[in-house]
Amino acid sequence: MRIDARSPGQLRPVTMIPHFTRTSGGSVLINWGGTRVLCTALLEEGTAPFLRDTGRGWLTAEYAMLPSSTSSRKKREGLKPDGRSTEIKRLIGRSLRAAMDFEKLGEHSIWIDCDVLEADGGTRTASITGAWAALRLGVDRWLQQGLIASDPIIHQIAAVSVGIVEDEPRLDLCYQEDSSAQVDMNLVMNEAGAFIEVQGTGEGRAFSRAEMDAMLAMGEAGIRSLFDLQRQAVEEARS
Repeated sequence: MRIDARSPGQLRPVTMIPHFTRTSGGSVLINWGGTRVLCTALLEEGTAPFLRDTGRGWLTAEYAMLPSSTSSRKKREGLKPDGRSTEIKRLIGRSLRAAMDFEKLGEHSIWIDCDVLEADGGTRTASITGAWAALRLGVDRWLQQGLIASDPIIHQIAAVSVGIVEDEPRLDLCYQEDSSAQVDMNLVMNEAGAFIEVQGTGEGRAFSRAEMDAMLAMGEAGIRSLFDLQRQAVEEARS
């Protein structure tokens, strides 16, 4: 029996509140179990320096945990973020860039910001999943405002954690499960069923090919459910 009485392949409750803030192009507050992340998408004129005069745009992601997001105060990050935050923001950026056709974006830059309000495991996967919905809402707004000429989003993206706890493959680890997991894995996929990133580590022991296949299948099923929730949030915002 899991800590929260879920079945091995069951997600924690996930809700997405669209247009949570009014100042950004697109925003979503994603509540995923005990984890809450505010995801926003902003558009700026001009592209990354290495793409100047190419007609292509770019997307950059930032990630941070608020000091009160954990049980003990997390030190506020200054100009130099810690290694974990740097790793996660790069993962978010890679994941969302896989959703884009940057020629359609033109020479614009999109900034994705993911700020963790509360952390209970899976902050990076919640950030990616919520950020895609915020990006979709932002693009809708920029198209309506005439800020961009065509829709640059070509894929839907979501992410989830899987792992092995007490020798059992489990989907969507909460903090307590994650901290004691024998194997920890994060998956990022698109709607076509293609993997964008697979991060897997045997933290307590090695894992077999059969166990890896079980985790991948469990993760894909979870991501399919997340795609449905993203679409529901976007449709709610559009109505």
